[in-house]
Amino acid sequence: MSPAAASPAPTSPSSAGDALTVKASPRPGSRVALEVAISGARSQASYDAALEKLSRSVKLPGFRKGKVPRPVLLQQIGPLRLRATALEELVDAAFRDALALEEVAPIGRPELSEAFEAVLERFQPGTDLSFTLELDVEPSPSLKKTRGLQAEAEAISYDPARVDELIEQSRRQLATLVPVEHRSAESGDVAVLAFSGVFTDTGEAISGGSSEATEVELEEGRMIPGFVEGVIGMAVGESRSVECQFPQSYPQEDAAGRAARFEISLKDLKARELPALDDAFAQQASDKQTLADLRSDLETRLKEEAERRAKAARHEALLGALVEELEVELPETLVQQEIRNLIEQTAGQIAQQGMDVKKLFTPDLVRSLMDTSRPEAEQRLRRSLALQALAKAEAITVEDTELEAKVKEISRGLSQQGNIDPARLRQVVADDLLQEKLLDWLEVHSTVTEKVAASEPEDTTETETPAAAPAAAKASSADSQA
Repeated sequence: MSPAAASPAPTSPSSAGDALTVKASPRPGSRVALEVAISGARSQASYDAALEKLSRSVKLPGFRKGKVPRPVLLQQIGPLRLRATALEELVDAAFRDALALEEVAPIGRPELSEAFEAVLERFQPGTDLSFTLELDVEPSPSLKKTRGLQAEAEAISYDPARVDELIEQSRRQLATLVPVEHRSAESGDVAVLAFSGVFTDTGEAISGGSSEATEVELEEGRMIPGFVEGVIGMAVGESRSVECQFPQSYPQEDAAGRAARFEISLKDLKARELPALDDAFAQQASDKQTLADLRSDLETRLKEEAERRAKAARHEALLGALVEELEVELPETLVQQEIRNLIEQTAGQIAQQGMDVKKLFTPDLVRSLMDTSRPEAEQRLRRSLALQALAKAEAITVEDTELEAKVKEISRGLSQQGNIDPARLRQVVADDLLQEKLLDWLEVHSTVTEKVAASEPEDTTETETPAAAPAAAKASSADSQA
């Protein structure tokens, strides 16, 4: 067993630092090497303590527990096992004493700089022994500068057109579907279709590509390209053969990018009858009494959301600029810990969707995730350490009164939820408050310029939002934050 994996052993008979000398020297990657020299007296004491410990655990017929003669005991357990046990406990005890002497702040367990077996071969009770332990230590981040940073953030502003968009979404959700007579299908209608599809290249039936009666909204983007377009112009009772194309990004791999043909029959057709834009609509769609109040409320909330997003964009840009000024070596222990945190977060999100994490997270997948998660883990660590260095450099702290008030506010909102760890909650709140303070401080002492956001393709697919217009605004807000 390697001492790096051993559990803490009982304290050596020698006191801390007794018959032990230590020389500490830095190593790359925020590591420290401890060159430990142990006297023969201490190595003998460790051997005797291991012998005594093993004698209490060995049971032999004809001997009382703990009273087995040494020669018989050595024959029973073997000299190699005894020496290995003594060495493991000697290394663990020496490590604790070395930390006390050098005042090192370790993270994780130490590692011998050479194989345990090589040290074991040199270990002889009663003779001097030396070995080197290497361990990760807390990094010491520093910033080349904290003031006068230059950053560029995406320009985000309030768009008045969003008010009309959200109101129209609510009108559509509150619309009444009425039968269509004496005309063919048009864009925006709701059609009841029977269809069956095959792949054009093979004539093979498409899995899940048939239905006896499916309600389809005749809007671009609702179905694969060509399907809705083929239905437009059909009359109730009419049938058509429609050529379609599965997109390359289609999630079903055997269909992605392939051409298809659907036999479609229009069984029924309905149109949306939108409610009038008046006070009655406002009362139906929200808790507002007039349409003017509804518009005003949406405008206020969208302006506030735009400002929150703009502030978040500025802070994101400033944090990136701050990381550019960071000087630090990342300990592998912290990187691995952050990688595990990311994987656990991913697993938690999958579990919330009702999927079986144990079946999905095979050893091969976990290894792959550990490799692919490393860049993000390192980035998160650098950001955290950059803020830590800024707080230290500029003496920025969170006042106790401010922290207590925030904890009470959040606790009231969590009062209905059990199993809340008060200490953990306090730490999370303190971290959030400090980060907000640091970013606000950066914004005051830095320069942020705006850049025009790259144009995005128009999204013609209607998203599912709650019926009430204010609720639709909330959904839009959540989408923008995600």
